[in-house]
Amino acid sequence: MDRIPIIDIAPFLGGTAEGRRSVPAAIRKAAEEIGFFAIVGHGVPRTTMDALYASAHAFFDLTLEEKQRVAPPRPDFPRGYKAVGFEALAAGNAASNQPETPPDLKEYYHFGRPEVPNEPYFTGEQGRKHFFPNQWPQRPAGLAEAADAYYRAMESLSVTLCRISALALGLPENFFEDKIDRHITAARINYYPRQDDPPAEGQLRAGAHTDYGMLTILSGESAPGLQVQTRSGEWVDVATDKYRFVCNIGDLLMRWTNDRWVSNTHRVLNPPREMAKAASRMSIAFFHHPNYDAKIECIPGCAGDAPPKYEPVLSGDFRDRKYTVTRTASAALPAAA
Repeated sequence: MDRIPIIDIAPFLGGTAEGRRSVPAAIRKAAEEIGFFAIVGHGVPRTTMDALYASAHAFFDLTLEEKQRVAPPRPDFPRGYKAVGFEALAAGNAASNQPETPPDLKEYYHFGRPEVPNEPYFTGEQGRKHFFPNQWPQRPAGLAEAADAYYRAMESLSVTLCRISALALGLPENFFEDKIDRHITAARINYYPRQDDPPAEGQLRAGAHTDYGMLTILSGESAPGLQVQTRSGEWVDVATDKYRFVCNIGDLLMRWTNDRWVSNTHRVLNPPREMAKAASRMSIAFFHHPNYDAKIECIPGCAGDAPPKYEPVLSGDFRDRKYTVTRTASAALPAAA
């Protein structure tokens, strides 16, 4: 597969026999061959997306000083605002093979579920490692409400995609549901500002990387830059549209399927120099990740007659290890210019 397919999931949502056959088949093909696909007919209201984009643009237009007021209070607190230069996605990512990459040319706002239930699973020793209260700025008014509504819409959509994925893997439709009902998903608003100065050598808006959760659901403004690497090693463009979601398989689901489904390397390029001072870009990513105590082991049938490639691992432990590598690699980066 040398392009990203666009899959209409409305027939599946409609419950027709043909929809329940054709949509999982299309997603299975894309997941096996390139690990990326776009979906339409998803039912998420455009007003939900428009509200978050409008509030997010208003926030990123604030001064750096004001945005920094909602920066995380400590390095391991994954909520709030991170400035340009905080992260280099390619650093420490085995898929990129670029350990010395410069910091990415983006800033972002990180948020999670709207409320954390007052229950031991969420508030106990393990829960406190994965569930954090959101923190919101005083301005613009309405950012928190718009983000909460968007998060809830993505929760619903992720359940649908997990049901489709289960059928695509020849499993009962509800196979994933008791593994995602207390998920540890985080969402992120990425803002790629105009570039007044030329990037450093090898510096991108987002360096080459894979996502390490189960499934990513991305809404992106209509601007060039996102690319995915095919199995042949060629980079191909991924068209984005804030009303059409781009989905990709994460490292965890690739492991779960014994590498049958591919978590593919992707990146965000810089705009051409003649456009760089005028071309900003925004995207919103929902990094769907199962319950922290979900046991990730080879799905029946994915290994064939051979032994599974991976030992079982808990979802939360897997993410902790990935976060540790990323934080360590990012801490070793030179300061942003």
